[in-house]
Amino acid sequence: MRATSSQLVLSLCLLLWAVMPLSARADVALGAKKVSVPGLTMQAVQSQIGEDGQGGLKLSLRAAKADVPAMGWKRVGVDLQGVLQRDTHMRWLFDGTAQLAGAPGGALGNAKVSMVIDEAANTLEINLTQGAIQASTALPLDQPTHAQISLKGVPLAWLQGLLSTVWSGRATGGKLDADMALDLQDKGLQASGQFALNGGGFDTPGGALAGQAVNGNGRLNIDTTTGPSRIDLDASVRGGELLLGPIFARLPDHPVQLSLSAASRNGAVEFNRLRVADADALQLEGVMSFNAKGDLQQLKLDRLQTRFPAAYQRYGQAWLATLGLRDMRIDGQLSGNLDLGTDGLRSFAFDTDGLDAADAEGRLAVKGLRGGLDWNASGDRPATTLGWQALQVYRMPNGAAQMRWQSRGGALSLQRAVDVPLLNGRVHVGELEWRPAASKGRRLETSLAFAGIDMAAFSRTMGWPEFPGTLGGAIPALRWVDDRFELEGGLSVNVFDGFVDITQLSLQGPFGPSPVLTGDVQLRQLDLAAMTSVFDFGSITGRMDGSVDDLRLVNWNPVAFKARLLAGSGGRISQRAVNNLTTVGGGGMAAGLQGAVLKLFKTFGYKRIGLNCTLQASVCHMGGLDNDADGYTIVEGSGLPRLQVIGHQTQVDWPTVVRRLKAAIEGNGPDVR
Repeated sequence: MRATSSQLVLSLCLLLWAVMPLSARADVALGAKKVSVPGLTMQAVQSQIGEDGQGGLKLSLRAAKADVPAMGWKRVGVDLQGVLQRDTHMRWLFDGTAQLAGAPGGALGNAKVSMVIDEAANTLEINLTQGAIQASTALPLDQPTHAQISLKGVPLAWLQGLLSTVWSGRATGGKLDADMALDLQDKGLQASGQFALNGGGFDTPGGALAGQAVNGNGRLNIDTTTGPSRIDLDASVRGGELLLGPIFARLPDHPVQLSLSAASRNGAVEFNRLRVADADALQLEGVMSFNAKGDLQQLKLDRLQTRFPAAYQRYGQAWLATLGLRDMRIDGQLSGNLDLGTDGLRSFAFDTDGLDAADAEGRLAVKGLRGGLDWNASGDRPATTLGWQALQVYRMPNGAAQMRWQSRGGALSLQRAVDVPLLNGRVHVGELEWRPAASKGRRLETSLAFAGIDMAAFSRTMGWPEFPGTLGGAIPALRWVDDRFELEGGLSVNVFDGFVDITQLSLQGPFGPSPVLTGDVQLRQLDLAAMTSVFDFGSITGRMDGSVDDLRLVNWNPVAFKARLLAGSGGRISQRAVNNLTTVGGGGMAAGLQGAVLKLFKTFGYKRIGLNCTLQASVCHMGGLDNDADGYTIVEGSGLPRLQVIGHQTQVDWPTVVRRLKAAIEGNGPDVR
C-alpha cells in the first residue's frame, strides 16, 4: 500500500517536473543532488528523456536514495524505466518497470508500472503488478498527498516501513487485500479503509504481542500525524494464533470479533479499548498497555464471560500453565472482572452457577463450584458465598462445603469457621485471611484442625498398601509466605497402635512443576506385627520407635533425610523378614555355623533391631545398632539359635534401596542386585 504511494509521489515530482515542460524536446538529461517535496526527499537524482522512435518518449529515472518519513522508508534506491506518450484524449500514458532497492520487505523489487495522467480530469492513476501482486492508486494532480489505494495479494512485509512509524512490531508473514484512503502530511499520515488478511503474522521485541497464520477482515484507521500514533481496528479474525499480553488465543475457524483502539509512542502501546467476542467461548471488554520493552503495565477487564471447555482450549491454556495448572479439564461457565497493574493485582471478582475443573496430574480438582468472590486491594466489597460439591487437593477428596467471604482492607477473609469432610473425618478451617495483592511476604494465614481422618482411605488414595488408623492434630497457624507454605504445630497419626508425629512442615512451590516438602517425623511405639502384615514384609513382633529428621522431598520424591529406626524392646522375627531386612540393609549373616543353623527355624528371638540411613546426593549412608571397622549390627539376636545380622554396605545408591524395599513389601522376595 505505501509502496504504491511512494511510487506515485516519485512519478509526480519527477516525471511531471521533467517531462511536461520539455515534451517537445528529445535527448534531455537532468540531474540534481537533492530534490525535496512535502513527504519526500531524494538524493543523487538522474533523469533522461529521449525519443523511442514510435512517437513516444523514452524515460529513465534513478535516485540513489529516497526517503519517505511518513512511511518509514529510508535510503531506498529507485530505478524507473518506461515510455511516455499521449493518447487521442491528450492524456499522458506511461508503461514501464520499477525496481526499488532496500525497501522494507523487499517491496517492488521488479514491478511493472502503468500510469495515466489526465490534466483535464485533474487525476493521476498508477497501476503496479509484480507476479500475482496488484496495487493501484488514484489521486488528484492538484493534491498529490491524497490518494485512493487498492491492494490485492500484497505481502504484509511490504508494509513494514509504515508499521515501524506506529509501533515496534514486525510483520512476519501473510498477504493483504485492501481499499484505503491515504493522506500524507508533514508530520505523518492518515489512512482508513477496508482490508482482508490471509495468513498474517507479526511479533514485537518483547514478545508480548504476536500473531501467526491469522486470517481476518475489517476496517482499519491509522493516524501518525499527532503524538501518540493511533490505530483503530474493527475486524473479524479466524484461524491461527494471537497473543495479546497474557491472553493467548488459538483462534477457531469461525469468525471472532476483535475491536480495539490503540495509541503508540516510542515503542509503548496502550489499548484504551479492547473487545473480543467469540460466541461459544469468550467475551471480554477492557484496556491493556505495554511499555517499550513489552512488559505488561495494565490489564483491566471490565466484562469477562467465559464458557468452558471452549474458553480453556482457545484462550486459557497458556495462562493457566504459567500457574502450574496444565492439561486442565474444565466444564461450565464463569463471569467476572480483573484489574492488574505494575504494582500488582488491584481487584478481581468472579461468579459461576456451575463449574467443574481438574488438572491432569490430580493436584487440584473441583466439582459443582457455585457462587463467587469479590476482592479489592483498596476498598471494602460486599460479602460473597462460594461452595462446591467436591474438592480434591493433591488427590485428597474433600466433601461438600460452603464458605462466606468478604474483602476488607485488601484482605479476603473467611467470615465464619467451616468444617470440610475429608476421608470419613473432617478438616476444621478456622480463621483464614488471604491477601491476593501480596507477591511476597505473608500472603495467607489460617488455622486447621484434623479429626478422624481414615488412614485406610488415605492409603488407598495414595496408592499405598491399605492399613488401619486415624489421623488427627492441629495446625494453629498455616502461613503462605513468599512461595512456600509454613505450618506451625503438627499432625499426629494414630496408626499400627502407635503414633507418627509430623512437625516443622513447609511446602514450597505447591503448584509448580517441582514442589518441595520439608519436615520432621517421629515414630512412637508402632506395632511391628501389624505393620509387617500390611506390607507383606515377613513377620516381626515388638514395638518400634524412630525419627526421620530434615526430610526433604522434591516433586514428592525423597532427596534428603536422616532416618533412625529402632526396635529396642525385643520380639520375634521370621526367616522371611530376616532375609528382607538383610537385603534392604545391605547386610549378611554373622560368620560361623549360624547361617546353616538358622535355615532350620521359621522364627527367631531378637533383642534389638536398628537401621539408620542418611540420604545425601542420592546415596544412603547406612548404619545400625553399633558400628566398627567390620560393619554395623542390624539385628542383635536373643536366645538360641543366636541371630546376628551384620551390615557391610555403608553406602548404597538410593534407587537401589528403593528397588530392594519395593520388592520386599510386594512379597517378591529379596532382590540382591
